[in-house]
Amino acid sequence: MAYTETTSKSWFQRVKESFGGVLTGIILIVIGTWLLWWNEERTFKTAGAIGEAELITEDVQDISRLDTSLEGKVIHATGHADTKDIIRDDLFGLSVNAIKLERKAEYYQWVEHERRETRKKLGGGEETVTTYTYKSEWTDEPVDSQNFKESYYKGRNTIIAKIDDLDTWAPNVTVGAYTLPDFLKHSIGGAQPMTLQSVDVNSLAGTVRVKRSETLKNLITVSGSTVYIGRNPSSPQIGDVRVTFKQTPPADVSVIAQVYRNTFNEYRASNGYTFSRLRMGTVGMKAMFEDAKSENSIMAWILRIVGVICVYFGINRVFKPLSVIADVIPLLGTIVGAGAGFVSFVLGLAWSLVVIAVAWLRFRPLIAACLIAAAVALIVISYMKGRKASA
Repeated sequence: MAYTETTSKSWFQRVKESFGGVLTGIILIVIGTWLLWWNEERTFKTAGAIGEAELITEDVQDISRLDTSLEGKVIHATGHADTKDIIRDDLFGLSVNAIKLERKAEYYQWVEHERRETRKKLGGGEETVTTYTYKSEWTDEPVDSQNFKESYYKGRNTIIAKIDDLDTWAPNVTVGAYTLPDFLKHSIGGAQPMTLQSVDVNSLAGTVRVKRSETLKNLITVSGSTVYIGRNPSSPQIGDVRVTFKQTPPADVSVIAQVYRNTFNEYRASNGYTFSRLRMGTVGMKAMFEDAKSENSIMAWILRIVGVICVYFGINRVFKPLSVIADVIPLLGTIVGAGAGFVSFVLGLAWSLVVIAVAWLRFRPLIAACLIAAAVALIVISYMKGRKASA
């Protein structure tokens, strides 16, 4: 069943909103500019910390015993991450000897999906047709259906139980004779489905809502790594809950960090940035540093792209009133909008290159000069195209 809603905006309303969006555009330009500047500083200093750590890191073959001669040194070592701790999930009465225990709950709910179609009208107005459709599916959180558009589905979502997600770590995880601190321990992966035999039904008594005609035991089904709370796992009903469990078993890891007594610290470089690393399996020192450099470079490009997009959308919002005003004749508004989009892209890219270049002036003047030249070229191209269009 679908519900359709049609809304209209007059030309004056659209013009008013577009001018109101100019402030949002300016904020986006500021955010994008700050992100671009900060990212270049972060990239450079992170690279410096990695390079500095690489120069002083010692490859230690055996850490099965504490070695006082390693105190304060940055080392690379491999070993078996292990724990003797038993971690528990008291709500389900589970316990396991593992590095990490994960609990993930899902809820069978009605979900409202919307699809919008907007078309311009002669005179500058705009009409939007929104179609709402509804589908029952598993969700990470309960869905509030009180505000659903279709009255048939309004308020129909219920839940048998609200189960919070849970991540429990073993307090003590060791590699050889050394205890892993949280910042390294939380980098251990390799989670596997946890095979369940049974759960403590009594511990769930205060959580699961049971009708008078039912018993809690009949609502609990355990299969593999999943606890199903509902009447029939093969035919879920609105409100049913399924909870999956995973455990992270002991595994081989490779570590780069600074030795501190019987544990590790992050290495703090001379520029104030810190560096440490944990990889699953047996990984050589050189490979770990190469991976760190590669990840720093990838993150730099991701943040650059995000920064450029912020600046572009900001400039586009500033120019938005021009296309809305021209929408009195829809075709003219489309042409102006396309032109504004192109100019926004060119100016946004040029501004971003200037910001990046200025940020790099302090560190790599040659690269900065090339970026500034590219930005100037883009501005000249934009100016020439503008003159040609005017002619």
